[in-house]
Amino acid sequence: MFSLLRRQGDKAEERAAKYLKSKGYKILKRNYLCPLGEVDIIAQKDGAIVFVEVKQRSSEAFGGALFAVTKAKQQKVAKAAASFLKQSKAEYTALMFDIIAITEDKLEHIQNAFVPSGLFI
Repeated sequence: MFSLLRRQGDKAEERAAKYLKSKGYKILKRNYLCPLGEVDIIAQKDGAIVFVEVKQRSSEAFGGALFAVTKAKQQKVAKAAASFLKQSKAEYTALMFDIIAITEDKLEHIQNAFVPSGLFI
């Protein structure tokens, strides 16, 4: 069961990465993992570093993919983002936290979907 879910997640992330590339984003890292959390895709566009959470759901029942990115998940992504920035020493003019929600055949990209509270980098 877990491997099936992982494969579905990998496919969703691959679809999201292709979409981002088609929109002019440069993919810096996929599946960045640290003790504080994980970021599905880290990209860069126009000087901004963009941390992207990818969520896929089979239907809109129970709120769909977008509603799966809770405040707790946002904070984990933010902590992992801070770790990435500290480790990579990447240069940037802005930080963004986006969500790519995939439900059935629909991909929705929400730019600046959230601003984590207490994030000091």
